[in-house]
Amino acid sequence: MLTTLHQPGALFGSSCLATTLSLLLIAPEPVIASELSHAGPLFDQFHLTLEEGHRTEAMGPFFYRERADTQRAWGLPPLFARAWDMAADVNEMDFLYPVAKYRRYGTEYRWDIMEVFSFAGGDDQQGARARRFTLFPIYFQQRSPDSNQNYTAFVPFYGHLQNRLFRDEIFFVMFPIYGQSRKGNVVTDNYVYPIFHLRHGEALRGWQFWPLLGHEHKDPTRRSIGFGDTEVVGGHDGWFVLWPFFFDQKSGIGTENPTKEQALLPIYDYQRSPLRDSTTVGWPFFTHVTDREKHFRELDCPWPLIVFARGEGKTTSRVFPFYSHAQNTNLESTFYLWPVYKMNRAHGGTLDRTRTRILFFLYSDTVEKDTASGEYRRRIDCLPFFTMTRTLSGARRLQILAPLEPFVPGNPSVEREYSPVWSVWRSESNPVTHAASQSFLWNLYRHESRPGAKRTSALFGLYQYKSGSEGTRLSVMYIPIINNSRQTRRAAELPRGGDGR
Repeated sequence: MLTTLHQPGALFGSSCLATTLSLLLIAPEPVIASELSHAGPLFDQFHLTLEEGHRTEAMGPFFYRERADTQRAWGLPPLFARAWDMAADVNEMDFLYPVAKYRRYGTEYRWDIMEVFSFAGGDDQQGARARRFTLFPIYFQQRSPDSNQNYTAFVPFYGHLQNRLFRDEIFFVMFPIYGQSRKGNVVTDNYVYPIFHLRHGEALRGWQFWPLLGHEHKDPTRRSIGFGDTEVVGGHDGWFVLWPFFFDQKSGIGTENPTKEQALLPIYDYQRSPLRDSTTVGWPFFTHVTDREKHFRELDCPWPLIVFARGEGKTTSRVFPFYSHAQNTNLESTFYLWPVYKMNRAHGGTLDRTRTRILFFLYSDTVEKDTASGEYRRRIDCLPFFTMTRTLSGARRLQILAPLEPFVPGNPSVEREYSPVWSVWRSESNPVTHAASQSFLWNLYRHESRPGAKRTSALFGLYQYKSGSEGTRLSVMYIPIINNSRQTRRAAELPRGGDGR
């Protein structure tokens, strides 16, 4: 007993830690009124500022739990984070992102480990549940109740794939000795890929012995566009010798804009069509373009370093890396001393988006504006110091520090699993509810304000102040200094003595 009495710090530390862990384990919902629920960074519970809900944080940045409407989240940054939405039937988990991650959207799910191992599955268009396993790029497998959807591939020995690697079907034996792929109705047979192939399809025949010689021809065809109407699918004809030094090809055959292009690089390259002419001499040092469809002329010498274009459809002045300004009806870009300063703008309909950057990711400012309503959202990143966001409703959030967020702006996995670790300062404000909050060093200091109410806590809850409709309360080291609450005043006003006198 004497030893305990002479070590008040040890007693307070152990009891505070025990209380914190107990609250963390057994508290089903935030108990905002409790003083012990504001002992950040050990333990803190508070209302969300930007939406309705609650959040629990403990052990500094290393644990959180959040609840907002139908959405839930919890995490052990930077090791693990999980978020799910019961209404949308979405579940996401990350383990040391991007080392391992899990995503489920309805019946569709996927596990990824280093983008090498993956397990995936879900219902197909007929409602049959398919399961896929991949050890990229060695092994591919799918199993389904429909045996026609099953496939197995063991690279490079033997395999059959469906709807993988940007092809509808792939079959190979001792790749690259032999492989066959299909995309749409075009089938390509490769022998000693990519040296020799044969290609055939609807009105199409072709072959190549790369890079020495190759030829391909397709006649014009028609396809249905619905309601009994059809449209022309242009044909093409081309061949090459010692690719890419000489090639001659025609495209758009059978359409209103047939195009012919021929090149003997680096001596010349030209393209001719009813809508566009292009001539290059001494490629890529001198190019002249006349675009009759978009109404502009362009001179490149050499492309893409020095470019000048003038006309209704395009205006460009570029001397790389010193200066550039390019603009058409929907896009605009400017840079000075690239990459010191760069601006890109896209506008169409009611959307106007502008992004300004300095030295790639060192500083970035993105504004997306609804020109009809005048509302806008904005994001500013300054590597590694801060990131600031503003939503269309005017809600704002500031985070200091931000060493990773500028590289992947808006990435929810990074925000859930890593941002809590280095967010030494967080500030949020909601113009709809007029709520605001500030947090320093994982709630070592925290201030919240709402209409008619304020709360401040600091130093593991040793200092706490609260004011609102229930009155005012100030405590230091958990000892009440000011307790002007309604309940206290009511108790003080009760008569003393049994006779009421």
